[in-house]
Order: sequence, then C-alpha cells, then structure tokens
Amino acid sequence: MNRVILSLLAKRLLFALLSLLAVSVIVFAITAVLPGDAAQEQLGQDATPDALAALRAQMGLDVPAPTRYLRWLWGVVRGDLGQSATTQMPVGDLVASRLPNSLLLAAVTALFSVPIALALGISSAVWRGSWLDRIASNLSVAVVSVPEFLVATLAVLVFAVQLRWLPALSYVSDIESVGQMLRAFAMPVLSLCCVIVAQMMRMTRAAVIDQLEAPYIEMVRLKGASPLRMVLVHALPNAVGPIANAVALSLSYLLGGVIVIETIFNYPGIAKLMVDGVTQRDMPLVQTCAMIFCTGYLVLVTLADVCGIVANPRLRHR
Repeated sequence: MNRVILSLLAKRLLFALLSLLAVSVIVFAITAVLPGDAAQEQLGQDATPDALAALRAQMGLDVPAPTRYLRWLWGVVRGDLGQSATTQMPVGDLVASRLPNSLLLAAVTALFSVPIALALGISSAVWRGSWLDRIASNLSVAVVSVPEFLVATLAVLVFAVQLRWLPALSYVSDIESVGQMLRAFAMPVLSLCCVIVAQMMRMTRAAVIDQLEAPYIEMVRLKGASPLRMVLVHALPNAVGPIANAVALSLSYLLGGVIVIETIFNYPGIAKLMVDGVTQRDMPLVQTCAMIFCTGYLVLVTLADVCGIVANPRLRHR
C-alpha cells in the first residue's frame, strides 16, 4: 500500500471522526429543543412548578445546555452513557438488551438482499436490453418509489390479514425453532429487502456497465474471450470498488428504514427503543440511540470510500 493510498485513507478517517463530532452536536441540539422533558412527562400536566423544578434539578435538566452537552460527550467518550430519565436504568444496559436484535435483523436482511441484488445487477448489465434487464429495471424503479412503511403495510394486509400466512407482529422472544424464526423475520426482512435490493441492483448494474464499456473490454472482446470470462475475469475485478460502494451505501439505508419497520412490526430492537424514548422524552436514551445509528452510517460510508480507494488501480500503481 503506497503513500498516496495511506494519505487518502487517513483523510477519510479524520473526516469521519469530525463528522461524528458534528453529528453529536446536532443530535444533542435537536433533542434539547424538543418540547417537554422527562420531568414533565413523569409528573404530568398537573404538576406544580416547584415539583417540576425539584425533579429537573434531580435529573440535571436545570444545567445550561452547553454544560450538559460537554458532560454527555465526556461520558460517551469514557463509555458512560448515563441513566435513563424514566426508568433510572443505565442506558448502556437498555441498549445492550435491544442492539443484538437490531443487528440480527440487519444481518438477515443483508444475507438475503446482497446476493440477490448483485446477481440481478450483474445479470442486467451483461444482458443489457434483454427482457430480464427491462423487467428488473422497471421493477426497481417502481419499488424505489414506494416508501418502506407502505411496503410493510401492504405486506401486513396481504400476508397477515388476507392470507394469514405470517404474524402481523414479530415476537423474537418466543423463537424456539427454525420455522418460528422464519415466521418472525419474514415480513420485516421482506419489507427492508424490497427497497434495498432495488437500490443496490441499480447501482451495481451501472458500475458493471461502466466497466463493460471501457476500452480494455473491447480489446478483450477482439481477442475472442467468452462473455463469461470477459465479465468474471476482466470487468468484475475492476468494478469491485464501485460495487462495494453500492453495497455499503445501500446497507446504510437499513439504518433509516429499520426505524419504521421495527415500529410497524413492534420488533424489539434499538430503533423501537429510540421511538419509545422520544415518546417518553427520555433524552439520554434518544441521544445514545441516535448516535449509534449515525455511527453505523458513517462506518458504512467510510468503508465504501476505503474500498473505492484501495480498489482503484490508478492509485495502487502510483
């Protein structure tokens, strides 16, 4: 790995850290300006001003916002995420109980969506203009245009209400067999895969077509190479960077879509925990969950940049 690549990687990592710091400021500012607070939520609308003031002082809500931000940031750096304002439990324990469920949902979705999207994208690029390409392209445009909450709602209406094949809610705590696991994950994974596969397929198709139209592919074709060898041996290795970028960017969409999906299917993940925290004005919990989502997104985008830099042959041979 030469000096140019190392310099670019260092810049990307530094930019990711600065972006994460900026995100922490934005997350704290947004949660600070939300109407109401945990004290008001606990005591209700009929609480006296003295009772509200005493509870806010107990929770540390009477401290100026910049001071609260610095305390919170220092706690995050030290691994101390604070206490939930409503349950008085450590935020780290609440997140640790839900995060594996969200990671499992994301892993199962990626396990199905990535191979399907790559196969459809590469096939559409190789047989461009065929009936397969036209059907896949038109379906991907139609699916991308539909928001995930509508896909999830239609899935519930069709598979849970009309056909009664699958449960409308996902109860992962009751899983005791493979069949129950498939039933619990079927509709959340289906709802997430629809949009992710469509986005990833289109980006993969564009990346492979860009390589197939390159001058070196024309030379390979003139030498009599078979279409399969031309794609697998020559085009795909040079398209690894763009394809990895497409995969990472599409999977980053999971972090936003999972919030809607977990809420609709009552899936006990970290997104559902964050939504409950917003409802209860539990700001330490909301801030931690939001930072986890933002960190995951930045990690995926940074990995996409790193793959693009490392896979670039012009940078490797400098």
